Amino acid sequence: MTKTVGYAGGAFDLFHIGHLNILKHARSECDHLIAGVATDEMLLVTKGSLPVVPLAERLEIVRHIDFVDEATAETDEDKLDTWRTLHFDVYFKGDDWKGTEKGRRLERRFAEVGVEIIYFPYTVSTSSTALRLALKALSSNAPSNQPVHDFSNSER
Repeated sequence: MTKTVGYAGGAFDLFHIGHLNILKHARSECDHLIAGVATDEMLLVTKGSLPVVPLAERLEIVRHIDFVDEATAETDEDKLDTWRTLHFDVYFKGDDWKGTEKGRRLERRFAEVGVEIIYFPYTVSTSSTALRLALKALSSNAPSNQPVHDFSNSER
């Protein structure tokens, strides 16, 4: 029996339900799921900013999700290079890529080596970008040297 290996890559910064959903859905479509966690350096290049949560911690979080069989640092922006290293059969991506030039280019390149791309619905209600902006707003409104959530004067 042939085992289907799937790959789902992402930043997985400020881990939220959208991340969990894509990994859960991905695992339901393969026998062995590899989660690629983008390195801090790669995120600086591709997204223009460093993650809030450092790579070692993001890897540890993703590695301990029941339906992830393996977690690895994603060091290559070129997904075909990642495939050459890991040899997965199916690549999972959020549907925000579907129909874009970047998505079509990835589909063509993966088709040449027999990798199927499966798109999953993007979780609109929650994103790391939105969480990052909310944290920034909270921290900019907090008095200096005070925690964002100071419960010392509140009733318990």
